[in-house]
Amino acid sequence: MRRSRGAESGPHGTSGGIADSRPEPPADSHPAPPPEPAVEGPDLAAERRTELLDLTGWLLLAGLGLGLTLLAVGLGARLGTAAAPFAGRYHLIVNPASLLAPTVAVLVLLAVANGIPDRLGWPVLQLTGYAGTAAWTLALVAVDGGTGLTHGLAGAGYLAELPRVGDDPGGYLTGFAAHAADSPATRDHPPLPVLLLWAAGRLGLHRPVLLGVAVTLVGALVTPLVAAAVRSLCGEPAARRLLPVLVLAPYAPWVAVNVDAVTAALGAAFIAVATVGSRPGRPGPARLLWASLCGLLLGLSALYSYAVIWLAATVLCVYFVRRRPLLNVATGMFALLPLVAAESLGFSWPEGLAGSRRNLAGWAGAPGSALVWTLLGLVVLVLAAGPALVASARKVRLTPGWPFLVGGVLSVAWTIAAGLTHGEAERAWLPFFPWLLIGAVAPAHRGGPPPRPQLLLLAAGAATAICLQAILRSPW
Repeated sequence: MRRSRGAESGPHGTSGGIADSRPEPPADSHPAPPPEPAVEGPDLAAERRTELLDLTGWLLLAGLGLGLTLLAVGLGARLGTAAAPFAGRYHLIVNPASLLAPTVAVLVLLAVANGIPDRLGWPVLQLTGYAGTAAWTLALVAVDGGTGLTHGLAGAGYLAELPRVGDDPGGYLTGFAAHAADSPATRDHPPLPVLLLWAAGRLGLHRPVLLGVAVTLVGALVTPLVAAAVRSLCGEPAARRLLPVLVLAPYAPWVAVNVDAVTAALGAAFIAVATVGSRPGRPGPARLLWASLCGLLLGLSALYSYAVIWLAATVLCVYFVRRRPLLNVATGMFALLPLVAAESLGFSWPEGLAGSRRNLAGWAGAPGSALVWTLLGLVVLVLAAGPALVASARKVRLTPGWPFLVGGVLSVAWTIAAGLTHGEAERAWLPFFPWLLIGAVAPAHRGGPPPRPQLLLLAAGAATAICLQAILRSPW
């Protein structure tokens, strides 16, 4: 068995890793006969029953949520969309390109079934996970043809917003609040997404298709970044089990259709930096440098999205587990630097957040629709996170990765309270979905090994993504 690296030990033993603790035989003893093959039948059967129960529970939750959605639409709730519980409309598309995503899913499932993730070296596995995520996302969006990768940028008004920047990005920042409600690109986002696209154009990246591919490739970085954080806190075996779950994630249809994929990558980056940088044994000055980098990434992500900043709760929990309270000071101070710089150029983040709340409340429909959208947002969460969400929730108390789960749950709750999810939960919560799935690879008992690959849940999640991509058309 592979020895776990990077796992931390707690009062209940090794967390999330598999350690080979068999004693070495005395030097003068005869070689012991090879051990008898382990009888895995009963354990394997129990794991399969549990996996089937998790899938059944998820199907019941999804069915109940969709039933409530139909009820809300039937009662005439003013939701401002034709595709509740999602923001958008339903538009069935089936063509030869529809075979690409199932092909990628089958290849990934075959690789997992043959134990390939357990045999690859860690750097190679991370690179493979990144490539698999990018291939999975691009295969899904291929069903929409040539417009699949451009719709998220052009339909949301990002490309139309670029002429406002012109040759004066400072002036654009100064006047951002005045026209924030004029476009979906600025209605619920700070100015950094538009400015990054403007900068990409200045570097020669003008074609919408190339911009769409770039956004997708950046969004695919979430998989290796989350895996790196999980490896540091939970051990390498748990991270290896998590990678296929993230590769075939049901939320992949939204990675390629909007700039929130970059938001998710930024959120995963500052959490990974905080987790890896605070590991035991790292010298104090080095930890402060990592914490400072985490703060800078956190501040930049706040200028990219109003919602992602709530993931800072995960960083607080990680520093709590690692008993590094001073790192909170370094992270907090450096997180303010990008916000202060933007303030000096004319953009006030608190005013932008207040304006975004007003704009979203007006778009979401009647005042009473906010409560309905909150409930439907939870339905979106169940569908977009997939059946692994049920397994994760069931084993949250067994995983040393609880800081990630707690941070994800608090982020969802705080964005609801802030009014940032009125009809857009699939986008606003995209940075949170991966962290809510970490409990799925928790052991069956504290300190035990992670479960075998859950092929049934992986296949069901992939099928969910394929169906969502085939029938759902995002408004942008």
